[in-house]
Amino acid sequence: MIVAMDKEYKQLRPLFPEDQLILQKSGIGKVNAAIQTVEMIRQYKPDCIISSGCAGGNGDDINVQDVVVSSSLVYHDVYCGQAIGHSVYGQVQGLPARFTADPYLLEKAQQLSIVRSSFARLLPKGRKNCQLSIHSGLIVTGDWFVDSKEKMREIVGHFPEARAVDMESCAIAQVCYIYKVPFISFRVISDIPLRDTDASQYHDFWDTIAQNSFQVTKTFIESL
Repeated sequence: MIVAMDKEYKQLRPLFPEDQLILQKSGIGKVNAAIQTVEMIRQYKPDCIISSGCAGGNGDDINVQDVVVSSSLVYHDVYCGQAIGHSVYGQVQGLPARFTADPYLLEKAQQLSIVRSSFARLLPKGRKNCQLSIHSGLIVTGDWFVDSKEKMREIVGHFPEARAVDMESCAIAQVCYIYKVPFISFRVISDIPLRDTDASQYHDFWDTIAQNSFQVTKTFIESL
């Protein structure tokens, strides 16, 4: 499993025995994530690679602390143009227009049911249900922390079906595609940029409700 930040690592490391799961921190952004993925594949020859961490959410049914599981992944900051051959926005020339999650891993993720009654007090204000909402869909990746509604609108203009926006998942997916390693991404929603101002939701997430937010990843690993 690969995470980007110390904050994410500190949430996930206690959930897994060190002899059962290799968990490493890449650093933020696409290049850091790609380097870490290559090194992990070379050193450990893993059965699969999972990207976990937080992300910005998109969609009327998406809320803070929900989880988005990647069914597909694309870059929101890549465009190779038409001069050297046909490509669509988000596609690296010569590679698929979108990368897809491993079918088996995606099926297992979609079957998850996480009861939250033991930490219902940590639910965002107004959330009364004790069932964790898990959404499968498109994750878009780019080297940009989305801290404005304007930037999120630009991204959603290209990818209206996007469910989450992060800075690493698609880069990891690209490496796994090249090396033929099964891959999936789990992203806890820390903020909803189109409903937020000055990233206040993001900071509130880490200050108040990050604890226990990554239990879904633990449950997924246990289901494999």
